[in-house]
Amino acid sequence: MSLDFHLQHFFLQNQIQLHFYDTFEELIVICQRNEVDIIILAGGEENLFLKEVEMVSLIKRNMFLAVIPIILFHPNPDENLVITAYQAGAEDFIYGDWKDKLVEVRINKIIERIRRDMSINPSTHLPGPTIIEHELSEQIRSNSEFAVAYADLDNFKAYNDYYGYYYGDAIIRLTARIIKDIVFDVCREGFVGHIAGDDYIYIVPQDKFELVSKTIIKTFDSLIRLRYDNADLERGKISVANRNGVLEEFPILTLSIAIIINHKGMFKHVGEMSKMLADLKKATKLKPGSNYMVERRSKY
Repeated sequence: MSLDFHLQHFFLQNQIQLHFYDTFEELIVICQRNEVDIIILAGGEENLFLKEVEMVSLIKRNMFLAVIPIILFHPNPDENLVITAYQAGAEDFIYGDWKDKLVEVRINKIIERIRRDMSINPSTHLPGPTIIEHELSEQIRSNSEFAVAYADLDNFKAYNDYYGYYYGDAIIRLTARIIKDIVFDVCREGFVGHIAGDDYIYIVPQDKFELVSKTIIKTFDSLIRLRYDNADLERGKISVANRNGVLEEFPILTLSIAIIINHKGMFKHVGEMSKMLADLKKATKLKPGSNYMVERRSKY
């Protein structure tokens, strides 16, 4: 029986979507367009299966794909092949008879462990603070010239209090998807992370930050209106009680983006960038509407 038959059989009670690919480039596109929980590679001939093992190495060298767990399946592999696969970065290697329930448990446990250990945000499936810090550190260490952007929703708490956490979480996921799709549409080598709450980070080449940021804001401002009741849209605002029980008015959600350029090895540590981004974000949020602001001052 084919691998997809097995997967559909033991995940029968769950809503899953299977995606098939032949090349690494096709896999990248799938993972950029979908929230992929796990990558499974299967084969039957050992000499051909080395290509799958090489694919594991490619995946683990890609910062965006590296967070997705990989399982290999082979009915009767040589011991050295199993060792090589683990050394390449595979989370698990299933071999012998395919036992549905056992495989299901192993797959689910691997997904749970990876999400916990690799700091994946459970709502957006984007890399969290640990991976963000690692990516920035690697970019700084390699003397790359890049732009790092800190995106933050304006007045999100008011929206969350007004419409409820269910709709608030939908906004968090929508914003993440907008940023993710646009970053990878413009530059595949980009990086997107979810710090926490309504705060996001994206990293792009310095010559792409303007196009990416303008497109993110334009798309966000267009789609966010679909997440309001018509009456609230007509008023252009919502009213929410503060801690003292006094009603305050808040406009339609907007997005503020603070951007810093790492030029000619300007930064030596992530903490330096973090402090400047936090200060710049405060200044950006003072401007009405959705905006992005680039730090033009020297490092301090």
